[in-house]
Amino acid sequence: MAGWMGSLSISASGLTAQRLVMDIVSNNIANADTTRTPQGGPYRKEIAILQPIAASGSFADALQQAGVQNVSNATDGVQVSAIVQAPGPFKLVYDPSSPDAVNGYVEMPNVNISAEMVDLMSASRAYEANATAFDATKSMMMSAINLGK
Repeated sequence: MAGWMGSLSISASGLTAQRLVMDIVSNNIANADTTRTPQGGPYRKEIAILQPIAASGSFADALQQAGVQNVSNATDGVQVSAIVQAPGPFKLVYDPSSPDAVNGYVEMPNVNISAEMVDLMSASRAYEANATAFDATKSMMMSAINLGK
């Protein structure tokens, strides 16, 4: 992508991806005590896998023509490529009164609230950074337009 619209598109892709990450983390927190799911067993933490959108068009071509190495690292943004369930054991909690107890122990989700809060803050900061970059690009565009007046 070229020019201003490419910059806006890159920031917008970051906003979209980080919003989905925040939704997934929020879902993990909401289900931290869910011991029974429709699939059976406790809730299993979900993780968003992010990947760059490969660069194409004039900017990547210009870098290659200028002799810049590793142009494949240039991107046109980011996208969520998959949402996967986190591997790892479930926590065992002693609660013989629970209907889900086996030998007095209940399998609890593999969700660590502290780690989820850190992930949520990280995604929130990344979202804010993309919003700031979007606004800065928009402001530069408006300044450039006003120069012509």
